[in-house]
Amino acid sequence: MAAAKPTPTDSLSFCLAQLTAAAGEGLGGGKDTATNETPLGRALLALRTRHVKAAGGIERFRARGGLRPLLALLRRAAAAGPALSQAGSGSTPSSVESAASSGPAPSPGPAPSAASSSPTPSPPARLRKTLDLALSILANCCTEGACRAEVRRLGGILPLVTILQCVKTDSIQNRTARALGNLAMEPESCGDIHSAGAVPLLVESLTACQDSQCLQSVVRALRNLADSPQHRLALAQQGAVRPLAELLATASDPALTLALVRALLELSRGCSRACAEQLSLGGGLGPLVSLASDSKRAVREATILTLANLCAQGLVRPALGNAGGVEVLLGELRRRRSLNGTSQASQQPLVRAVCLLCREAINRARLRDAGGLELLMGLLRDPRASAWHPRVVAALVGFLYDTGALGRLQALGLVPLLAGQLCGEPGDEEEEGREAASWDFPEERTPERAEAGSFRSLRSWLISEGYASPPGDPASSSLSPTSPRTPRTPRLPSGRSPTTATEEPWGREGPALLLLSRFSQAPNPSGVLVTGPALCGLLAYVTGSPGPPSPRALRILARLTCNPACLEAFVCSYGAALLRAWLVFGVAPDDWPTLRARPARRGQHQHQHRELGEMLLQNLTVQAESPFGVGALTHLLLSGSPEDRVACALTLPFICRKPSLWRRLLLDQGGLRLLLSALTRPAPHPLFLFFAADSLSCLQGLVSPSGVSPALLPAVPLDLDPPSPCLYEPLLGPAPTPAPDLHFLLDSGLRLPAHRAASATASPFFRALLAGSFAEAQMDLVPLRGLSPSAAWPVLHHLHGCRGCGAALGPVPPPGQPLLGSEAEEALEAAGRFLLPGLEEELEEAVGRIHLGPQGGPESVGEVFRLGRPRLAAHCARWTLGPGQCPRKRALALVGLVEAAGEEAGPLTEALLAVVMGVELGGKGPSLDS
Repeated sequence: MAAAKPTPTDSLSFCLAQLTAAAGEGLGGGKDTATNETPLGRALLALRTRHVKAAGGIERFRARGGLRPLLALLRRAAAAGPALSQAGSGSTPSSVESAASSGPAPSPGPAPSAASSSPTPSPPARLRKTLDLALSILANCCTEGACRAEVRRLGGILPLVTILQCVKTDSIQNRTARALGNLAMEPESCGDIHSAGAVPLLVESLTACQDSQCLQSVVRALRNLADSPQHRLALAQQGAVRPLAELLATASDPALTLALVRALLELSRGCSRACAEQLSLGGGLGPLVSLASDSKRAVREATILTLANLCAQGLVRPALGNAGGVEVLLGELRRRRSLNGTSQASQQPLVRAVCLLCREAINRARLRDAGGLELLMGLLRDPRASAWHPRVVAALVGFLYDTGALGRLQALGLVPLLAGQLCGEPGDEEEEGREAASWDFPEERTPERAEAGSFRSLRSWLISEGYASPPGDPASSSLSPTSPRTPRTPRLPSGRSPTTATEEPWGREGPALLLLSRFSQAPNPSGVLVTGPALCGLLAYVTGSPGPPSPRALRILARLTCNPACLEAFVCSYGAALLRAWLVFGVAPDDWPTLRARPARRGQHQHQHRELGEMLLQNLTVQAESPFGVGALTHLLLSGSPEDRVACALTLPFICRKPSLWRRLLLDQGGLRLLLSALTRPAPHPLFLFFAADSLSCLQGLVSPSGVSPALLPAVPLDLDPPSPCLYEPLLGPAPTPAPDLHFLLDSGLRLPAHRAASATASPFFRALLAGSFAEAQMDLVPLRGLSPSAAWPVLHHLHGCRGCGAALGPVPPPGQPLLGSEAEEALEAAGRFLLPGLEEELEEAVGRIHLGPQGGPESVGEVFRLGRPRLAAHCARWTLGPGQCPRKRALALVGLVEAAGEEAGPLTEALLAVVMGVELGGKGPSLDS
């Protein structure tokens, strides 16, 4: 087949020349159609189907200056718009128009032959075809960013809007909307299109046009024009949303459906009230819910996100729930959370939507029945979702008086999660305005709250519903840290107070505290609130909040300690001991055993915390000493589990002040020995040894209320006391008087002088050795095996009558150095071996003065106890439980004692028992069963 013969339109220069000539002469300037109209039509067709579509063709067209004459042609067409509209109404596209709208370019050759054989169209029809092709070329060129910028610079937007207004032919409306949609991809052009008044014309096209292609172009243009919150609001206020929703309900073309849902998604971002109203009035909720299960992924995802956006408006949420939106959004969020690798960002709009759906009763019921409570609890347990936790907790407040839902949430473990939220870091949640408030009672919304954040808006609604205390509620300030003696907490009044007192603080922790308060009002809240995690969360909030804590938290604690049903839980969970340690002494679990770094609390706060702790313990004392409390404690101690019996014995000194009660339970019925025997077992609580040390010290104060107890070791070191005369030193000089008649030979070869008579009378051992029938009685140089010079030094002093001369201090190492294996232990062993009890006592006192004196610390207590000597064990116990001892040091010392005792708990138990009861080991004192 011969090659196609080249035509003039194969040249871009020829086509541009024809376009320039037509732009200068005007659309209807030439009378000779053979030399004017037909060459222009052929040039436009070639530009549309060949030159612009070629690789790099748009860039070449722009670089050769093609946009200026093209826009000039369109301006002339806009001026002739009414004639074009009349000619084109109801007409069908001609062969040229069909060629322009088709995708593939025609083959080279004399293309106009077919057109020339057909009847010559009337001039307006020719102008309409010319306009059709010119718009198509412009729309294609505007797919490139540089062309969009130049079209805007050349003022090409206003002619397009004019054509859109004047020419109502579907094909021209299609191509004009397509060009405007492409131009709207530039923010500057988008603003100009809005300013030119294109939006009402595009909205009109939605209702007037029947062609699917045209509708898709118009819908796309509206979507691209929704590039900012201001533009989205303008589109909604000009009625762009309702016809989109109406089309969605009737659209049968899948491509049009996709375009509609993508446009609605863009328009519903930051959903305005106008957008939600129009979409609902246009009947779009039902179709959106149906399309959420569409087979096409793009349709599904756009639809679901649109539904999520609509939840920002309270007015549409009930209708959305009735249409099945709750189940759709829950199902999609559940699906995304179950997929591995799903980002948190993809879940965020769905989490927000589900939380907002909890603000209306009808949707809460649907959400609860669809498993939404479990899903929300899963979010609260997920550390990756920590930024959403405040929003989820605020959503759960909606279930405050749904008894079934609260029971389910309690069973799912909500309370400890709420307690953990009290002191968590704030997330980056955006705040909702008043339009997101509950629509259950829309008439109660107040305009002055328009700028309030989401939590403050929620609080206003809760006050209106009676869920929260309003400003001026007497219960808001009835219990403060400065009023420690209130034994019971007053009930919350149901109505508003007319007074205008300071508002109760409502911060990030407000929703969690409100839910915890609701749980605390149950007849028996002990199972969920009087637990380690819940109490730790409440106490961490009370003591760690940067400002004054919410009075609601204080009321919760007071309500729990005043409830008799919670007494056993406070005992078995070590709650009473925790209140005393955390509030009175300022020792939290995180502070033990190493003090954590945290901002220093002012003295006033510490004083308030101490008063609060004493008030709460007094509340528990009232419960414990009541007939019910006495029976409960007795049952726990005698019939409870081993763990509960230990917890009861430990807690009794904190909450019992009646001697008849604590003596019977702790002394007569063995509670004290039970506690002591548990010290060397695995700790049931992180602060158990701190609690135990504090409990034993309290019990010692109960046994000896006047403070009378075995005296502690003198606080002044022995070497600062006036020394007694030394009777051994005269033997060490160059001319001893009287002269020694005996020398002791050590393993090191050192010879130490001695008097035989004085040494023989010092102990039965040396009497038998030096004055008996042994060979040493006849020797002047008597060996002493296994004795170093430092350990032998106090022995020789003691043999010659020295008491308190300071020799006993010599072998004792300074604090911080081990005693086991030291010369002090060797000297003590020698004193026992040589039957010198007085020396043993003096050496033990020296050890105690150095290691348990002012320079010693808690770490020394266990080191001294490891020597295994009963008197030193008693000294350690007295140092640990002594009055006035720092609670932290007391507890650290007990830790050291327990570690030193190991599995041999007997000596430690006896030493602590003796000190608590005020008796010396081996001495007389109050009987344990007195």
